[in-house]
Amino acid sequence: MNKLISTLIIGAALLAAADKPQTYTGVITDTMCGAKHAMGITPDDKCVRECVKMDPKKWKYALLVGKDIYVLSDQQTPEAFAAQKVTVTGTLYEKTRILRVDKIEAAE
Repeated sequence: MNKLISTLIIGAALLAAADKPQTYTGVITDTMCGAKHAMGITPDDKCVRECVKMDPKKWKYALLVGKDIYVLSDQQTPEAFAAQKVTVTGTLYEKTRILRVDKIEAAE
């Protein structure tokens, strides 16, 4: 019985920790182009904005962190940071690859 209670407490602690906001530093991009803006639209910030505007139901603002791309829950604020390095504070949902945004700031 004690083992079961210990397991439940540890499981609850892990779930609680998973929902805590963290910071992620990367570049604002879009889900169409990702890391490579190959649409022939320059500069990159214009490409990011235009790709999202093409079909906002299909293409979304995202954060490129290394080789990983996370769709951002906030689809208004990233427009001002298109193709820029930023720090996003929020909660990442690993299964869906969606980053729930609490704050976006220009990275130093």
